[in-house]
Amino acid sequence: MSIESHPNDNARTAGGERTAARLGVLAALPQELGDLIDAMRAEGEMRTVTLGRRDYHIGTAHGVPCVVTLARVGKVAAAATASALIHVFGVHSMVFTGVAGGVGAGVRVGDIVVADTLLQHDMDASPLFPRYEVPLLERAHFSAHAPLSDRLAAACERFVAEQGPVLAERFAFEHPRVHRGLIVSGDRFVSSAAEVRALSGALPEAMAVEMEGAAMAQVCYEHGVPCAIVRTISDTADDHATASFTTFLTDIAGTYSSGVLALFLREYAAAERVGA
Repeated sequence: MSIESHPNDNARTAGGERTAARLGVLAALPQELGDLIDAMRAEGEMRTVTLGRRDYHIGTAHGVPCVVTLARVGKVAAAATASALIHVFGVHSMVFTGVAGGVGAGVRVGDIVVADTLLQHDMDASPLFPRYEVPLLERAHFSAHAPLSDRLAAACERFVAEQGPVLAERFAFEHPRVHRGLIVSGDRFVSSAAEVRALSGALPEAMAVEMEGAAMAQVCYEHGVPCAIVRTISDTADDHATASFTTFLTDIAGTYSSGVLALFLREYAAAERVGA
C-alpha cells in the first residue's frame, strides 16, 4: 500500500464531516512537537477536535494536510491515539517524534535515531509464546515504512548538517549523527546502568529505548497504515538519565523537532505535488 492512498482517505471526523487524507503527527509530550501547532495556526485555518481527552489539531503544516496530537506517555496511550487517528480522522500514514534513551554502541546524547524496526522489550507471554512475540500476531518486530522513514532520515541528515555544529557548541555535546535501526519500547523509564546492560544483553541490536513507538507500530501494522518514528537521544538511559532527560526536554527537544519536522514536511509536500 502506498503512502498516498489508504481505505480511510474519506473517513469522517469526530464532528461527522468528511475529511481529506491527512498525515498523522504524534508526540508524547508538548516539547516534542516543537512549534508545529503554531506553524499550523500561522499557515491557515486550524480546527481542534477533542476526543478521549486529547486535542486533535486539523490543518496544514508546511504544505502538508495533517492531524497533530499528543499521544501522551506509554504504550496504551500511543495505541489508543493511533487507533483514533486511523478510524476517526482517516490519516493515511503516521509519524511519531520525540526523545529517547540511547542504548546502542556509539549512540550519544544529541544523536537522532530513525527506526527501521520496533519491538516491545517488556512483552513476555512465555512460556505460552516466545518472549517479545505479540500473542496471535506471530511476530515481535514491526517494521517502519521504508519510504516514509527514508524521507524522515533525509530530513534528519540535512538538519544535523545545517544545525549540528551550532547545537554541539551551544549544548556541549559532540556533533550529532543520524542512526537507523531498532527502537524498543516499554512501559518503564529506563534509568540505570544495570537496566541498560540487561537490555543491551537481551537485545544487542537495540539503538534506543522509549515508551510509545512499538505500540503505534503494532496498531499501524494491524491496519495497514504506514508509519515512521524519529527519536532524538536525550540521555543514555543510565543513572544520570532523569536529569539529562529533563534538561534536554526543556532546553533542546523543541529545537530538534521543529527543525526536523519542518524539513521533512516541506520535502513531503514537494514530493506530493510532483506525484512522488
